Amino acid sequence: MRIDILTLFPEMCNTVMSESIIGRARQAGKVEINCIDIRDYTLDKHRRVDDKPYGGGMGMIMAPQPIYDCFSALCDEIGTKPHLIYLTPQGKTLTQERVKELAQLDNIALLCGHYEGIDERVIEALEPEEISVGDYVLTGGELPALIVADAVSRMLPGVLSGDECFEEESHFSSLLEYPQYTHPAQWQGREVPEILLSGHHANVDKWRREQSLKRTFERRPDMLEKAELSKDDKEFLSNLKRD
Repeated sequence: MRIDILTLFPEMCNTVMSESIIGRARQAGKVEINCIDIRDYTLDKHRRVDDKPYGGGMGMIMAPQPIYDCFSALCDEIGTKPHLIYLTPQGKTLTQERVKELAQLDNIALLCGHYEGIDERVIEALEPEEISVGDYVLTGGELPALIVADAVSRMLPGVLSGDECFEEESHFSSLLEYPQYTHPAQWQGREVPEILLSGHHANVDKWRREQSLKRTFERRPDMLEKAELSKDDKEFLSNLKRD
């Protein structure tokens, strides 16, 4: 998969995407991530990419020309139009289900807004998918773009050591993850649940499933509407509700 991040701060994005698991995946050729400087496509001799908003108001607006030309150059380079995503608080909230869908694509491009946003005309011209990472506002689209790039990249074959690394995580199956423990077995008077020390894998799996259901029920009951629940799961949840 190829992911292109269209940004005013390519070094910021490249630094983050060069670290840890994603950085190693890039080096191993499991995913290609490019950070493209929108300023390289402005026609302004001072490399300006923004201007004051028509109608007045605070802040600056990113101009349409540099963004449009940047994306057009990317399309020409790769010979196709990648799926374009504009990171904006006005978009649909990102979900793990959408991440799984995006991971099936060959090319995605992430457009990072900045200042007070981007000119509406370039949104109309490029028709990007609009995605939000939450109901709050940041100074720019870089951090949301990095979130999307990270979430999608780790779903690709070979990036993690195996599918089980993400299949049991929170949100993958519309449930929150069960509690995790490591050494030592006792810390500050708190002990690891005895079941995890038993070596009985079936019982451990049952305990983890029930803990996952319990956490979801207590913290995010809305997620249970989308979860695939077995007869035993439903019975366990029914008992929780009675308690």
